[in-house]
Amino acid sequence: MKSSNSSIKKQRVIRMFFTYLVLIFMVVIVIYPLLWTVGASFNPGNSLVSTSIIPKNPTLNHYRRLFAGESSLLYGQWYLNSLKISFFTMILSLVCVSFTAYAFSRFRFKGRKNGLLMFMLLQMIPQFSALIAIFVLAQMLGLINSHWMLILVYVGGQIPMNTYLLKGYFDSIPMELDESAKLDGASNTTIFRKIILPLSRPMLAVVAMNGFTGPLGDFALSSVLLRNPEYYTLPIGLYKLVTDKMGASYTTFAAGAILISIPVALVFLLLQKQFVSGLTAGGTKG
Repeated sequence: MKSSNSSIKKQRVIRMFFTYLVLIFMVVIVIYPLLWTVGASFNPGNSLVSTSIIPKNPTLNHYRRLFAGESSLLYGQWYLNSLKISFFTMILSLVCVSFTAYAFSRFRFKGRKNGLLMFMLLQMIPQFSALIAIFVLAQMLGLINSHWMLILVYVGGQIPMNTYLLKGYFDSIPMELDESAKLDGASNTTIFRKIILPLSRPMLAVVAMNGFTGPLGDFALSSVLLRNPEYYTLPIGLYKLVTDKMGASYTTFAAGAILISIPVALVFLLLQKQFVSGLTAGGTKG
């Protein structure tokens, strides 16, 4: 018995050792590039050749340059453009996805199954595969350099996947709540607004996070629709910064990339409790 107990303990220790080893390895993979980016943003000069994680002569010149008002570096404007697009994408995604998910979850209508099948098929097609069609449509409507055109494209691309997520969560809410509310005279709108939405805050936080972070990291769609520098978003502006043949500055790019993470971190902190529980529920419900 003692030998068997000792062997079980050894197996547990070995499993724990390899588990922590894998976790440490993953942390290093995630943190190491981030540390290099932070270090590069404080290193003097424009090249990455002489940069190090811990700068010998740290400087804030790259951060100052971002907001110095250079004609070719409208970082403040790009930042505001990105926040505007991300914010309205998040709000419109929440509204559209909530309505579509509620309809597919609570109502039975002709074409419901085909609609869900279409959403599933749309998830398999990358959004940037329609770049030419989106560009031609924007040109026909005169919406080149229009942030609202870009917002609508983002919202449309997020509806299929997020509808499936939210519908699965709505399905887990008992129908008895709807029926008892209807006995008290509540309409479908009242049930949706006062019962379904409050109970679905965790998954709504996930949809909101997806809607906010998606546009901040997109380059393909925004680069097709936004052509003038004053309309650029951060990914386009920073890309132009490092592709400038006359004055490419990778360290300034690093400083700009670090500042992008601030609004994402703030939104995540605001939605943290709901976001974590929503992800957990999304994996077990529906």
